[in-house]
Amino acid sequence: MTTTGKNAPEAARRPRWPWIFMFLLLAGVTAGWFVARDRTAPAEGAGGPFGGPPGGRRMGGEVNVGSALATRADLPVRIEALGTVTPLESVVVRSRVEGELRSLHFTEGQRVKKGDLLAQIDPRAFEVELAQAKAARARNQALLVNAREDLARYDTLLGQDSIAAQQVSNQRSLVRQYEAAVQADDATIASARLSLHYARITAPISGRIGLRQATPGNLVRAGDADGLLTITQSAPISVVFALPEPSLPGVRAAIGGGKGLVVEARDRDNKTVLATGSLRILDNQIDVATGTVKARAIFDNADEALFPNQFVNVSVRLATLAGVVVVPASAIQRGDSGPFVYVVGPDLTVSMRPVKIGELDGERQQVSEGLLAGERVVTDGVDRLREGDKVKVDGASAAARKDARAAGRPESGGPAAAPAH
Repeated sequence: MTTTGKNAPEAARRPRWPWIFMFLLLAGVTAGWFVARDRTAPAEGAGGPFGGPPGGRRMGGEVNVGSALATRADLPVRIEALGTVTPLESVVVRSRVEGELRSLHFTEGQRVKKGDLLAQIDPRAFEVELAQAKAARARNQALLVNAREDLARYDTLLGQDSIAAQQVSNQRSLVRQYEAAVQADDATIASARLSLHYARITAPISGRIGLRQATPGNLVRAGDADGLLTITQSAPISVVFALPEPSLPGVRAAIGGGKGLVVEARDRDNKTVLATGSLRILDNQIDVATGTVKARAIFDNADEALFPNQFVNVSVRLATLAGVVVVPASAIQRGDSGPFVYVVGPDLTVSMRPVKIGELDGERQQVSEGLLAGERVVTDGVDRLREGDKVKVDGASAAARKDARAAGRPESGGPAAAPAH
């Protein structure tokens, strides 16, 4: 009895806050659900959950879109590749003799012609060597003349049997020795003159000079690894790139005919044409790892728009398709069934039309089937369109009707002529 009476007050004092917390949490969740339902109700009511107009557009309203006319034009067929600008000639100019570098006769970045003086090495040591070689030759030449005169006298005495034959033979050998000495002196003179010539360093090719690697006052040696400077030919210049193996027959036929192929070198964005040249050289073997063959295109590069070792986008023009239907590339959409376009009708409604596409040239796409020249297609705002939507193109409705008349189509909503294949 005593225990029961004591537990009753404790049960009465047990806290109730867990139940209050659960109640408040349930009330908050319920209120949030009602708020969310109220916010989503107008959207579903406007368009329906199964495909009304997209958000931001009233039912029955026009959709603003960009558009363009399908036209007939000549479209080049191209091969696109990545290439490297490669100079036809590039020379590291090194000294061929050892000596003090006395002067430089160029400025960095200067254009030079073949034979222009670039640097001067102290020539005095080579001048001394040349003088010594000339003196040695003169001495040996004098000895040779004297030996020949003695040999002539000995031959006379031998005919009179007044001298031993051995003495005549020895004198003849001495003449030959002096003759050889004179020839050696001639070679020494030529070597000294060559060293003196090499002391004047001239440009071996025409081109543009890079950064210098030595300054006057330094001792230079023959065959220094860094050399004195580098000359790179920049005009003309070449671009080396790889062509896919399937394109070889057409490329070889064009090159074999002597015509070459027109090649465009474009910047990294593939938008600006830097230079136009000609493809005339193919490598003699295919790279089995990549299935490509290296090619070299030659560019005049008179304005030096192409820089050695620059990466460029290369476009080789194989042929030209005459009078094909083209549209902006942005007009082509792709779905599960293939490419299609949105065609703007005379009543300014759009319809999805499957097409077959051909060659692509930059922003121009060939449409080989499914579209007529003069028909207007949507190029911008296609993500907001559905079949049968009313649109407002970037002209007026009168402009669209004018386009329809130009294409030979009725201005009313009648059926258009079937596209020619």
